[in-house]
Amino acid sequence: MNSGIPVRWVLSQPELGLVLRGGGDGLGRGITLVLTSELAEPQQWMSGGELVLTTGLGLPLSRADRQRYLEDLHAVGIAGVGFGIGLSYETVPEELIEAADRLGLPLFEVSLPTPFGAITKKVMQRLADQEYEKVLRASRAQPRMTRAAIQGARAVSKELAAALSATVLVIGADGTLSEAQPRKPAAGILERIEEFLGAGGDGARSGALQIGSGQYLALQAITAGQTVHGHLAVVTDAVLSSVDQVLLGHASSLLAIDFEKPARLRIAQNRLNAQAMGMLLAEPGDPDIMWQLLATAADRTGRVRALVLWCASPDDAAEALETVDTHLRSLNRQLFAHVAGDRVAVLLGGSDSDDTAGQLLDELPAPVRATMRAGLSAAHPLRRFTAAVEHADLAASAAVPGTRPLELAASAGHALLAFPEARRVLGAVSEAMLQPLVDYDERQGTDLITSLRVYLEAHGQWEAAANTLGVHRHTLRSRVAKIESVLGCRLDQALVRAELLLAIIARR
Repeated sequence: MNSGIPVRWVLSQPELGLVLRGGGDGLGRGITLVLTSELAEPQQWMSGGELVLTTGLGLPLSRADRQRYLEDLHAVGIAGVGFGIGLSYETVPEELIEAADRLGLPLFEVSLPTPFGAITKKVMQRLADQEYEKVLRASRAQPRMTRAAIQGARAVSKELAAALSATVLVIGADGTLSEAQPRKPAAGILERIEEFLGAGGDGARSGALQIGSGQYLALQAITAGQTVHGHLAVVTDAVLSSVDQVLLGHASSLLAIDFEKPARLRIAQNRLNAQAMGMLLAEPGDPDIMWQLLATAADRTGRVRALVLWCASPDDAAEALETVDTHLRSLNRQLFAHVAGDRVAVLLGGSDSDDTAGQLLDELPAPVRATMRAGLSAAHPLRRFTAAVEHADLAASAAVPGTRPLELAASAGHALLAFPEARRVLGAVSEAMLQPLVDYDERQGTDLITSLRVYLEAHGQWEAAANTLGVHRHTLRSRVAKIESVLGCRLDQALVRAELLLAIIARR
């Protein structure tokens, strides 16, 4: 673990006049305490992180014992050794320097004019400054986290990640990962968390463990009374300090409060979100407060998708809304929905998949689901969410009742005929344009309507159309000339061909 003050920082203080004699590979070791000792076996009273200062009064006499002296100190994890010269020894013994280099344990020379007290004071002052900086950082981070709690678990975990310069994870009560800030960790870390929580039996565990070289994991249960809502996990490059643990505990408490919000508070939030959606759908101006409310619905790129439900009745719409809200609540997400009669519009994150949208409806009662049409938009920037709702509404009008949400883009190739209003208009156009040709076929016993369809589907290519019909191209030219005569139009015009093809498709 690399915590405390690095040994290199102490050596860099010019007023102390310290000279490194050995163990340069260990200059990153952290000092947490300074001790002066003239004992022959001081390691018995060490716990790790100490900077040991000595004049060598208790140093063993033999070369082997002196090397063992440093080996024993190294074994308990001290940060380094400062050897005072000018009293018991004029120079640092060579056998100590050799052992220090071999162990990577910093060994530096303290000249006679530098009192050990000066080193102790310097280090302890720096440690105090560090602790104050941590407390100051925590005092600034705590209010930010408290304000973020208004926006939910994602905002709290994001603030905690920034305060600790760490990866923060929120694990639901069912063991699923619901939040990861600033990004999702490696799969191996999630497996270690799963193993740790699984070993607790009931899943409510808190603790810390090392998960790899230079990586540490701290877990805090998110609880309220006897209810375990999940766990808050922090992945760091060093063991959390006591101040960092205070921040972790604070975030855990805020998340517990968020999970424990009374139902009426969520209902009030849902109502506020719905009012913001309704106002912007009715008059998409620029009231910043409304856009700020809807910002939580967007994903990290600021994009949203719309899910629109066409229900059989207003009662079915209310039941559908409750089902969607229940599912989102299990994911620790807010509901952004607007209800108008028997239609429901729901905003989802732009990164939410089609499957995510479908899962919102999985728990609907069968009678409600069987008569419901559901449409889904593509991802849109938040400021264009009204367009997303319009697209989802169009898709819902074309969807088959009781099926998964239909995405508008997925209906390419048959979109126009999928919408009832478009079918009605195209049907009328088809009858008006094609009826003379249909009447001619009935009187003459011909099938010019089929020749026209094949010709148009071949994009006016004579050879391809004739091959499809199994006739010579001159025969087809004669038929097309007759069609032009009957319909009173020219088929060498692209717009005419396009309208006739639409009319034939609508008729078919």
